[in-house]
Amino acid sequence: MNIVILANGNYPSHEVPLGYLGRADLIVCCDGAVEKLVTNGLEPGIIIGDLDSVTPALKRKYAGIIVQDLDQDTNDLTKAVNWCVDRNYDNLVILGATGNREDHTIGNISLLAEYVKKTTVKMITDTGIITPHLTSSRFSSFRGQQISIFSVDPETGITSVGLKYKLENMKLRNWWQATLNEAEGNTFDLIFEGGPLIVFQKFRK
Repeated sequence: MNIVILANGNYPSHEVPLGYLGRADLIVCCDGAVEKLVTNGLEPGIIIGDLDSVTPALKRKYAGIIVQDLDQDTNDLTKAVNWCVDRNYDNLVILGATGNREDHTIGNISLLAEYVKKTTVKMITDTGIITPHLTSSRFSSFRGQQISIFSVDPETGITSVGLKYKLENMKLRNWWQATLNEAEGNTFDLIFEGGPLIVFQKFRK
């Protein structure tokens, strides 16, 4: 199944995330995003959250697919991911998780490092794709693609193959240190132990 989780950030406008929405077999909608989804002509499969952002009219209309979760120790995106994991759904695509508020954006991106311990997941924005990784990985790319790498553990040494600015067992002590790199060809490799890493790959212009 093609499972899409729609968070309550900026609704997608780029053709790539919109394509994922259009092809989704199931859209798991964080409660604050449901109005945006319906306004854009799509239907939620499940609505999950504490429901504080859902209008009474939408609560009535979608009463049969609402999952109320009042846990205040997790945000709605995590509730949606956990709901999918509990049902053995894999290859999750998260949309709408950036924009509006910078603190929410940073928090949602950082959560990818937790989600990848449970399932395969990626986040797609209007500018690119963000993926978390627990082990050394090879990435499909294209020459000139803009690449940024973030390490959750500052003690993780990272070596790159196929990037313009080479990393040689580099430990990333701050978020900016491995941003704005560039792919030299159709693939590149990141070799590391420890992790996890979060990698951003920009779409073609």
